[in-house]
Amino acid sequence: MKHPDDQPRDLGTFIRDLRRNARISLRQLAKQTGVSNPYLSQIERGLRKPSAEVLAQLAGALRVSTPVMYLRAGLLDAMDGHGVLAAIAADPDLTMAQKQSLTQIYETFRRENARVSADGEDGPASGEQSPHLRGQQGADPETTR
Repeated sequence: MKHPDDQPRDLGTFIRDLRRNARISLRQLAKQTGVSNPYLSQIERGLRKPSAEVLAQLAGALRVSTPVMYLRAGLLDAMDGHGVLAAIAADPDLTMAQKQSLTQIYETFRRENARVSADGEDGPASGEQSPHLRGQQGADPETTR
C-alpha cells in the first residue's frame, strides 16, 4: 500500500500524463484553467496539493471526470460509491481514451438510474437486465455499439 505522503506526487504524475496525452502544454493548461503556470508545475512535480476547485478545473480542461480526479487526490474514498471510477482510473491496461469513455458511460448509467429512482420507477431488481439492454440479448456485439 502506498504511503499517504506519496499521494500528491502520484496525483501530479497523473495530471502530467493526462496533459501530455492531450498534447497540451503546461502554459495552455494554465490558460484554460485560470491556474498559474508555476503552480501547475509544482502540482505536477508533487510539491503542492491542489484544492478541490483547482482539481475540478483541471478535470474539465483535461476531459476526465471530477470524481476520478478527486479519487486520485484522495478527496473521495473509493468506498463512497466511486470504486468503479477508481478501478477505471487505476487500470494500467487501459488507454486514457478508454478510461474517459468508460467513465462517461458509467456516469451516464448512474445518472439515468438516479433519475429513474427519483421518478418513483423501480430500477432493475438484482439479477434483472437493465431496460437499456433488453432486446439486445444474443445480438451481435459489433452491431450494438
